[in-house]
Amino acid sequence: MRIKQKPEDFSVKESYRFDEVASGRFRVYLMDKQKLSTFDAVARLRDAFGLKPGSISYCGLKDKQGRTEQLIAVDGADVDMQEPDLRLKYLGRTNKALSSANITSNRFSVTVRALEESSLGPLNVAAAEVNRLGVINYFDSQRFGSLKHGQGFIAKDLIRGDFEAALHNYLAKPSELDRSEDAKVKAFWRDNWGHWDARVPFEGTKKYHRVLRSLREEPKNFTRAFLQIDADYRAMQLFTYQSYLWNEGVRRYLQLLLPRESLFPMRYQAGSLLFHKDADPETLRVLRDATFPLLAPNSTFMDPKIEDAVRWVLGREKLKLSDLVIPGAERMLFFKHEERPVLSFPHKLVIGRTQPDELNRGNIKVNVAFTLPPGAYATLVVKRLFHFEYAEDTAEEIRASQRAHLVEQEQAEGAPSSRRGPPVRDERGTGRRAPAARGAAGRRAETSFDEERPRASDRRAPTRGEAPTRRGAAEVEVPRRPGRRGTADLEAPSRPGRRGAAEDSETPTRGRSLAQQAEPKPKQEPAAPLGFREKQRQRKAAREVARAETEAKRSKSRKK
Repeated sequence: MRIKQKPEDFSVKESYRFDEVASGRFRVYLMDKQKLSTFDAVARLRDAFGLKPGSISYCGLKDKQGRTEQLIAVDGADVDMQEPDLRLKYLGRTNKALSSANITSNRFSVTVRALEESSLGPLNVAAAEVNRLGVINYFDSQRFGSLKHGQGFIAKDLIRGDFEAALHNYLAKPSELDRSEDAKVKAFWRDNWGHWDARVPFEGTKKYHRVLRSLREEPKNFTRAFLQIDADYRAMQLFTYQSYLWNEGVRRYLQLLLPRESLFPMRYQAGSLLFHKDADPETLRVLRDATFPLLAPNSTFMDPKIEDAVRWVLGREKLKLSDLVIPGAERMLFFKHEERPVLSFPHKLVIGRTQPDELNRGNIKVNVAFTLPPGAYATLVVKRLFHFEYAEDTAEEIRASQRAHLVEQEQAEGAPSSRRGPPVRDERGTGRRAPAARGAAGRRAETSFDEERPRASDRRAPTRGEAPTRRGAAEVEVPRRPGRRGTADLEAPSRPGRRGAAEDSETPTRGRSLAQQAEPKPKQEPAAPLGFREKQRQRKAAREVARAETEAKRSKSRKK
């Protein structure tokens, strides 16, 4: 099976409510986007209209891979955007910023491709199970993009009080296959860590302007520099780690509630998840009413099994509840306790008629539509429905599937191949390239589903004297291929996806020692970008056009 082969294959529309106030300070828009994350779309609007960070609020984060509609509210400014991948529709005004409370539900429509006729029988059985048993309300792979891109859990760096490691993961850890300007900026600071006065020859550096200005003013104050990052992004890093702890805790909770034969595993970005395929009426009643906490220092537990599951996952992470604080920034960065339902039930689940799959000759496709409450993941419902043939792609498979495309792109750009190893330092401190391992002998041996390997949560940025590794894959969607599910030991800890050979390449030490290493090599200067005044004139003109169009729309509505 394959999902998200085209943006139209994954569609989501918010059902929303907000109190319309004619003179409200917030302008509300319906944002239609595709192949853009919510963060990326909001950042583009801020840059286009010169808005301050925090001036755009939204109800929730929507998937990058697909076409989605969601509400945004802009504080004190009229904006307009009508581009192929990002469009705005003005809805009115309100006097409050938007939050998750403004969403009532999300309606999903997902086209599943590359199916065979033999899949229809198991699909109907799985649909009946989902309607009766629900779906475990896990956080899915898209929540853990930091693992996919090799940054690890930045929150773990913060818990240790290592703000330099956290900042390095944010600013200087490019994804191996990301060819954007942002990746080039991160590669630049990876190679020039500590040389904060170095000039970045790429446009994408504007995103990090406040962080770099702080580092130039106080080069050793990494706490101050990290706190210059957008507040929503900082909060998301803590929430990502909370989500991982929640997934692992609920996985253990199911093991305590249900016999082994009633559970089956499925891989995802951060390891493996357990789903139930049956349950006795009493256990099902308990699961229907159960909530599991997003952990914080003040979390308390009424159910002994939930408390046992929390102790188990924290013990594996070598933490206590009291450790879930950020030393040095307790007021600005903190974990917040929240109860999340263990089960979600898709409403109005409809499985459409099968049709020939025009993208995968000889196969069929089917559309699946359903409604979920806020915070639940549609991809998990799809995976549960097609669990009999769904297989999560490993990082190595993602890299392999994208390699040919990257080579073509590099040749078109005249850039060197990304298959070369990362730069390393020899004994004299001179830069050179590490040769890439080729073929089966050069790759890390693949482990089976049951074999032991380091967990995603153990990946961290190196501390003083250690050498950082590069890992992760670009945030790109690749065709899903059916594969066999392993018969994993349900008691085994979850494990992240496999890493490629590039991870074993020697890299320069970072952090405090990197600042004393050799001066950065001169970079080739690109063509001169537009000047500051010219950009300001363009933005001012865009705002004036947007205001004029908005006023014209209001005039027409008043006449009607």
